[in-house]
Amino acid sequence: MSFKGIVRELKEIKDGTGSTSKKGVEGKRWLSRNRSHIAPDVALFKPIQQGNWANLPPELLLDIIRRVEESESSWPARTVVVFCASVCKSWRDVTKEIVKTPEECGRLTFPISLKQPGPRDEPIQCFIKRDRSTSTYRLYFGLTPSEESDKLLLAAKKIRRATSTDFVVSLVADDFSRASNTYVGRLRSNFLGTKFTIYDCEPPNDAAVHHNSRSSRRFNTRQVSPRLPAYNYSVATISYELNVLRTRGPRRMNCVMSSIPVSSIQEGGTAPTPTSFPQCYDDKSSSLRISEGKDLALNFSSRKLSSSSLTPPLSGEPLVLKNKAPRWHEQLQCWCLNFKGRVTVASVKNFQLVANVYPSLNISAAEQEKVILQFGKIGKDIFTMDYRYPLTAFQAFSICLSSFDSKPACE
Repeated sequence: MSFKGIVRELKEIKDGTGSTSKKGVEGKRWLSRNRSHIAPDVALFKPIQQGNWANLPPELLLDIIRRVEESESSWPARTVVVFCASVCKSWRDVTKEIVKTPEECGRLTFPISLKQPGPRDEPIQCFIKRDRSTSTYRLYFGLTPSEESDKLLLAAKKIRRATSTDFVVSLVADDFSRASNTYVGRLRSNFLGTKFTIYDCEPPNDAAVHHNSRSSRRFNTRQVSPRLPAYNYSVATISYELNVLRTRGPRRMNCVMSSIPVSSIQEGGTAPTPTSFPQCYDDKSSSLRISEGKDLALNFSSRKLSSSSLTPPLSGEPLVLKNKAPRWHEQLQCWCLNFKGRVTVASVKNFQLVANVYPSLNISAAEQEKVILQFGKIGKDIFTMDYRYPLTAFQAFSICLSSFDSKPACE
């Protein structure tokens, strides 16, 4: 039977126009024989069974994916590992078991890698492209821009408001809606551009949402799908010191990483490492609901939670990052830092961040001098960004975005 004949038979049966003659009986028989090939709104069908790829022996599948993961070490060949996880559920489970976090392997594979701390030894090297015409910033993986297609990690769009400036961060470069499932977080400044707050779309750990915490929904549950992230969590604050006397020198900044304890940089310390993006926020696990239109701001630094609601990743003092002190170069007549060849253009935006710790903490001098985040200019609208443990790509990118905002009170 031709395709047009099948459509005609289905239409007659659905509309009831077919007679009870032999033709109608044959149509009903054909319908019963081909239930699995009809749309769900026409006939019920059994769940689709997984293909032959899902029936591979677990030992063989484990060996195959392990070899693929070891051979494809960098992008764009790294996409093969992602394709393996897209075959079926059994392949996805094995792939997620084999692929390690950036802290363990130094590689970025799945989108959740952007929310996990970087490696402890060597930093992950990226670069940022700025588009002045569209006020967008794109974070790419790699040393420098290449002629080939670069791997896009994150994108941000600058939105000016009456009393503040927002940088909305997304996984894609063409959708910055906060109702989208590609929404990652945002950065908001105060009126003077001297203080910024980083908001994450998910808590730094599973126990961060409590009924006794003050919160609000970005959207009413009826407005968007319940599978979309419905919250913003304040995970860090960035402060730039005022330059009232207009003295010479680089910008001075401090970053209070409220979601990262200072113990994470100690020997044996750990930083919060999420394993997946939030899938659902129901009323049982969510906080108190308030009127729609208001914004959520769960702040882990300024709000004191009860000791019973704290978990080890959020306990203790938060990690504080500060500018590494530059030195004055007499011959060049400028302030200099050793960027190890990663920065080639002088700019007030260039900086290196190190941990600012108390002398009482048992942290070695080498750990205190280790550069956790490095940002600098290498060309027109092109900047490098190198980050390491315990920062994530999202947190590092947000800190660098704060440097792009105008700061008349700091310069």
